[in-house]
This record gives sequence, C-alpha cells and structure tokens, in this order.
Amino acid sequence: MNIKNVNDVRVVALVARFDAYSARDVETALKGLIDGGAKKIVCDFSSTEYISSAGLRVLLSTAKALQKSGGKIALCSLKPYVREVFETAGFTQLFPIFEDEAKAVVGLNQ
Repeated sequence: MNIKNVNDVRVVALVARFDAYSARDVETALKGLIDGGAKKIVCDFSSTEYISSAGLRVLLSTAKALQKSGGKIALCSLKPYVREVFETAGFTQLFPIFEDEAKAVVGLNQ
C-alpha cells in the first residue's frame, strides 16, 4: 500500500486483495492519516482485484471518521468486479467514485 500527497489530498493506493487479511492494515493506515490531520482522502483501487465485506466495513468506518472531523473521502479507478461489489452493497450511493486519481483529487477540492 502506497500513500502520497497531492496538494492537501492524501492518495492511498490500496492492496490487490482488500479482504479480512489486509483490512486491519488498511484501516490502521487510514486511521493514522485521519489522526494526523488529513481531511481529504482518495482511495485508489487501480491495483485492487477483490474486495470483501471487511474491506467495505473499513471504508465505511473511515468515511464516518472523516465526516466527524469535517473531512471527505473519494474512490477512484474501480475495476469492474470491485465496482459490481460496490453497486450490490449500495455503496455507490455512499461514496463519490471517479474514473481516475486526477478527477478524484479535483472532485474532493470542489
């Protein structure tokens, strides 16, 4: 998992399999960003082939934590299977989803 700064946005390149085995590490990293003062986070799914309910839970708790602190989260570069999971779970209504990282960064800054 790689984290970079794009102006005031933290871009997190997520793992290939965002499941019960990796969810704790991702959650720890995202919580660390929020605790460190991050207000805008983009989760980049360009390398993610699979997401489980554990991964969805991490994203939901991260969104709630950011909302409490006045922050925002966006997702980008979802592969077809991952997008299907989001659609089935109703998460496409909860998260702004962008085609790529650049559009997600712009979207968070509007």
